Amino acid sequence: MKVLIVDDHVVVREGVRRLLAKLPASAVFDAETPFQALDAFRRHRPDIVVLDINLKGGSGLDVLRRLRADDPQARVVVFSMYSDLVYATSAQRAGALGYVSKSAPSEELLVAIRKAVRGETYVDSETLQDMAAAPAATRNLSARELEILHMLGDGRSLSEIAEGLGVAYKTIANTSTRIKEKLGVERTADLVRFAIETRGGRLIDPGAF
Repeated sequence: MKVLIVDDHVVVREGVRRLLAKLPASAVFDAETPFQALDAFRRHRPDIVVLDINLKGGSGLDVLRRLRADDPQARVVVFSMYSDLVYATSAQRAGALGYVSKSAPSEELLVAIRKAVRGETYVDSETLQDMAAAPAATRNLSARELEILHMLGDGRSLSEIAEGLGVAYKTIANTSTRIKEKLGVERTADLVRFAIETRGGRLIDPGAF
């Protein structure tokens, strides 16, 4: 089994490598930027990709989308420092087979990898416990809409979000308008408040994984 670890922290990559010693991994590769991740994936064609969301020079979610566009059969487990479920939902909708928070026990990452090898889905137990409390309104949001909602909750302006995602301001403004319509709110301030209030485990569809 070949595994590609994509994370911008050396200590995390080394830790995952040590953990993989418990699995029959024949080769382990790593990358720390979106460009390196895509290049390594195309050169090595790993069986499993362990992918962080927050990378140097880009978003892990965008990497996930590009991996899946390059190979619809790509098996990806997102391993993220973010425990709020906006990202978990976005990762699932972008095609990840698993989502494991870095605060979860290490064995859960192994379980997620084993299941991904078999084409099965997995989400860590802490996240799973929060699924039932997901607001129904958020289940109608797309992965990109959820990502923008999360960024608004982080205190970013529409201009900052546009710059961070590499798209036009008008695109983000239009998406913001669609999110307001879906959630039944009128102002961007209401979106920010909604994002903050539903943080920490309240934004995922129980049937997502």
